Amino acid sequence: MLITEKSNTTSYKLRISLMGLGLALIAACSPAVDNASTVTTAAAPQAPAAALEMASPESVGMDSARLDRITQAMQGYVDEGLLAGVITMAARDNKIVHFESVGYRDLEAQAAMSNDALFRIYSMSKPITGVALMILYEEGKFRLADPVEKYLPELKDLQVFAGTDDNGNIITEPQNHKMTIRELMSHTGGLSYGIFAQSPVDTQYVEAGLLDTGDTLEEFTAKLGQIPLKHQPGSTWEYSVSVDVQGYLVEKLAGQSFGSFLEERIFNPLRMTDTDFHVPEEKVSRFAQVYGYDDAGKLEAGEGFADANFLVDPVFESGGGGLVSTAMDYMRFSQMVLNGGELDGVRILAPLTVDLMHRDQTPKTMAGSVLGARGTGFGLDFAVIDDPVEAESYSTGEFYWGGAAGTWFWIDPVENLVFVGMIQQFGNKLPNVRAASKRLLYQAILDPYGI
Repeated sequence: MLITEKSNTTSYKLRISLMGLGLALIAACSPAVDNASTVTTAAAPQAPAAALEMASPESVGMDSARLDRITQAMQGYVDEGLLAGVITMAARDNKIVHFESVGYRDLEAQAAMSNDALFRIYSMSKPITGVALMILYEEGKFRLADPVEKYLPELKDLQVFAGTDDNGNIITEPQNHKMTIRELMSHTGGLSYGIFAQSPVDTQYVEAGLLDTGDTLEEFTAKLGQIPLKHQPGSTWEYSVSVDVQGYLVEKLAGQSFGSFLEERIFNPLRMTDTDFHVPEEKVSRFAQVYGYDDAGKLEAGEGFADANFLVDPVFESGGGGLVSTAMDYMRFSQMVLNGGELDGVRILAPLTVDLMHRDQTPKTMAGSVLGARGTGFGLDFAVIDDPVEAESYSTGEFYWGGAAGTWFWIDPVENLVFVGMIQQFGNKLPNVRAASKRLLYQAILDPYGI
């Protein structure tokens, strides 16, 4: 049974709870890690030129029995009633060494999870949007230091929130410098999301219906241009709608719709045949049901966002959270990134461009930290581990992100590996699949490159 709209009061309470606990959803975009850590500066071997293919774990220095602990752990979450179904996938040295499904795609229908299931990847759309924009960067269409308003006049001369007067009216001040594309791509441009924090600016986002699915990217940007920035550009890291702005920037620079650009320049070349802004009718049988938890802690089917409907082709092509994909499609995208912009003989970006994307791009003078986490910076649409000891991770330079409905991935250039995890789950009872999968993947590596 596939539910596409809010079905009951409990689902509504779940959604409101998620919005009120913004850090919980932001954390959903950040693969949690276990306590083990190894500091390293060693470089991984050159990625092989061979096509992405299945291989034994032993052929890339990993142990099959230890790797199977990932499957056992995920099955345990299903058996405990904490998750409906899970897909986990890992590749090392351009070889897929783990690809397993457990549980159910749809509990009510007793439809088993399968490796080709489709998932709402929400914010895992963001790195794809970043790659799209960097394709245009390579073509000389912009500089990272360029003001965003140079290309998007809808955002010209934005004011900045500076407090409220005695009557509660917003006080603004001019920008101390124009928001740059680098700041836009690193969530330091002064924008917000509207649903992950409370402030007079966030209230205006909500009142403006900023993420209405009926708006075009141009209409969305025009609305945004009527609301002051929440922070001075470059002063603070705050998770934001900036990647949706990037989608519109792609449209303006490329002279075509964002969706068609993704299809022509990324999805078709990489053979990401199941990645799109909606699920077509012929693929609905593969679309995983999304779940929350009822008041008793039991799984309950229902979308996490009231207006979510991935069965129709949307007007709003959200680069920040609109895509549907599969584990294999996202593995192909991630492996291309790890390979320095190339997969199966098809080049999307140059190695140095990819390298720019997973360098810390946040201003040195920025207040606070990324995600409230230690040892973590932010590149161009990826979070980056700068210090694995502080971040409780394994490799310097690991980069990652995740989605609101529980999907997660990371890329480790030291150990030359990619991990992709797919679930469809909202709620505070969500088990820490990210930390578990990370610990269990790394304990299966018997030939580490970083030590």
